Amino acid sequence: MFAANVDGTRHVIEAAMAAGCARIVYTSTVGCIGLPSVTKGANGVNGEVTPTDEATPVSEAEMTNPYKLSKWRAEVVARELAAQGAPVVIVNPSAPVGPRDSKPTPTGKIVLDVLNHAMPAYIDTGLNFVHVRDVVAGHILAAERGRLGERYILGHAGGNWTMKHMLDVLAEITGIPAPRFKTPHSLAFVAACVSESAAALTGKPPRAPLAGVRMARYKMWFNPAKAIRELGLPQTEPRRALEDAVEWFRTNGYVKRDA
Repeated sequence: MFAANVDGTRHVIEAAMAAGCARIVYTSTVGCIGLPSVTKGANGVNGEVTPTDEATPVSEAEMTNPYKLSKWRAEVVARELAAQGAPVVIVNPSAPVGPRDSKPTPTGKIVLDVLNHAMPAYIDTGLNFVHVRDVVAGHILAAERGRLGERYILGHAGGNWTMKHMLDVLAEITGIPAPRFKTPHSLAFVAACVSESAAALTGKPPRAPLAGVRMARYKMWFNPAKAIRELGLPQTEPRRALEDAVEWFRTNGYVKRDA
């Protein structure tokens, strides 16, 4: 992972510089953006979550899993080379949703699990959902209009949704009831530990990755205003992204138990 993300980033950017590329777009992640803070309410509990932007302070110490750490160090490499004259623009996609999610991605797997009735419960978390086509457009726009050395969050201004809200919207789209049970983070952590241990024995990916459960303690909400303002980032409604994902999964044989 570190060889691909960190060393690979350096090799590709240096090769692009040597070839005389006029613009290099590096794909980072919102995992390298500072996490939102919570403003305590009057009772000290139900505070508001303020979405963060590209200028939010963050450090390597906050990169809590190998993937985030490798992407953080890769972004550091991209910024260092930009400071040396490489024509680099950095983009930080949030949680893309939409068609052609063949693997699927972690976000797409949520949609697929709902379609296959394989999500009995959910964790109280939050993501910034964005249509995958807007993320694609954001890369092209970054190449055309992005300021060198700058980073841009590729997300949706209205896409900061809780997991429950996302599942409720999916229920409206699919006709499949949303999971009713909210799993406490402590129980999810124990389940993830068991899942990771089973994965080590079977060689199969863990059903509940520990890194994902740890991150679920935070609402990963972000403000893409800079990309909208400077790049003209499209803003397709997140509901449309979910509709397109559902249609693609159903059309391409990914759904084993539907309706």
